[in-house]
Amino acid sequence: MSVHFQPGSDAGVNGNVAKMEDAKVEIDNGKEESALPDTLYHNIQRAITPFVMSFGFRLFGVVLIIVDFVLVIVDFSLASKSREVAKALEAVSLSISFFFLADVLLRVYVEGFKVYFRSKLNIVDACVVVLTLVVTMVYTFSDLSGVSLIPRVVNFFRFLRIIILVRVFRLAAQKKELEKVTRRMISENKRRYQKDGFDLDLTYVTDRVIAMSFPSSGKQAFYRNPIKEVARFLDTKHEGHYKVFNLCSEKGYDPQHFHYRVERVFIDDHNVPALEDMLKFTASVREWMSADPQNVIAIHCKGGKGRTGTMVCTWLIDSDQFESAQDSLEYFGERRTDKTRSSKFQGVETPSQSRYVGYYEVMKNKFNRQLPPPQSLRIKSLRIHSIAGVGRGDGSDLKVKIIVRGELVFQCVCAQQENCTVFPDAGSNAAVISLQNGPVVEGDVKVMFESSAGLPKGYEDVPFYFWFNTSFVEHNKLFFPREELDNPHKPKTWNLYKEDFGITVYFLPV
Repeated sequence: MSVHFQPGSDAGVNGNVAKMEDAKVEIDNGKEESALPDTLYHNIQRAITPFVMSFGFRLFGVVLIIVDFVLVIVDFSLASKSREVAKALEAVSLSISFFFLADVLLRVYVEGFKVYFRSKLNIVDACVVVLTLVVTMVYTFSDLSGVSLIPRVVNFFRFLRIIILVRVFRLAAQKKELEKVTRRMISENKRRYQKDGFDLDLTYVTDRVIAMSFPSSGKQAFYRNPIKEVARFLDTKHEGHYKVFNLCSEKGYDPQHFHYRVERVFIDDHNVPALEDMLKFTASVREWMSADPQNVIAIHCKGGKGRTGTMVCTWLIDSDQFESAQDSLEYFGERRTDKTRSSKFQGVETPSQSRYVGYYEVMKNKFNRQLPPPQSLRIKSLRIHSIAGVGRGDGSDLKVKIIVRGELVFQCVCAQQENCTVFPDAGSNAAVISLQNGPVVEGDVKVMFESSAGLPKGYEDVPFYFWFNTSFVEHNKLFFPREELDNPHKPKTWNLYKEDFGITVYFLPV
């Protein structure tokens, strides 16, 4: 089906459309056009599809293929064997052959006859399965040791059994199916593009903005988008009119796959882009989109969610498709999530990333797409609220790291009172970490907290952390409630981090 994107097309960049809200654009939803009727047949089809296409079922098929292969080799190598052993081998082999037939029939049932047999690999696979079953049945139910049979006939059937070793071909077919279900499992309920012969972790956020996971090769292509398939998709759908943005700081690929139309924005996983990089990104996209109304962008990080969503939402704001950061974040999550599979939210997750989308909203509307005035501040202290039950409950187990531009500028170990002094405030259920000669910071700042008391770790291998930019600090104070701290924002941690948990950062002007 297609959905209507009310805010309008990216084609309105730079004033080509007077009012973005006036446009209505149909977005490719990535699903085959098929409205299944509510009949018993289709209800059963919907019910068994998750089982037939599950990782466990497909892996079981691969194991049986290997077992069947071994059985044929054993049967052929034992020239003289007891009738009991022969019958046992034949029975197991026949059972496996019937399983293969059931596997093919089930896949035809859940995928549909036309879809299944659209693949040449599936056609050959089905032929191998049927031929294997026929020969196995003849071999099992015929008395090949009878004196009435000419030795040549015996040898012919034994030769056929070996020819059926082409069932090894089934490993190739099953490997492809296993790759498919593994990719679907890894992508969870992110909206996938599953039509026109493609099955990719890829979503049209708007008609001109694509979000996807990392285009991979080698072993990673087993569970993520294969780069050749991504290139085939883009060349098929948007030949000569696409540009790819790689947001991964940790890895790249040969840009030749995408005709060298690749730009990189270096962002660490589960972290935020620099404000300067956000402005450079939107300027580049603005230039590309305004060059031709057919031009599109494909943005990815590793999973195509956090860093990707951050930059997609930044562009949605920049191009006037959304006025507020919150609306753009909600829209991206809605588009990236396939609610027919699960209600799990697949949008921008970490509070710091969402905060930076909010920063961009201010930069665009208040500072005319320019960096805000710089502000240098000295970090004076950190007050942790509702600390009871968090580690030792008094802050003495914590270690604080402050990072600016990738460099560690300050570190304190509370247990040793190293570079800081901890003042427990039991009456207020809080603890204050007063920094000795706290660092002067400017721009993007990351504050990380480690614990020696065994606090569970999350992203960045720490219990909690957060990002902020000093230009947005007002009145020399910043408060981060639980929902705005990276890691404690997750509901699964709320048995540890109570509702009033939060951190206030106090600054001194420089």
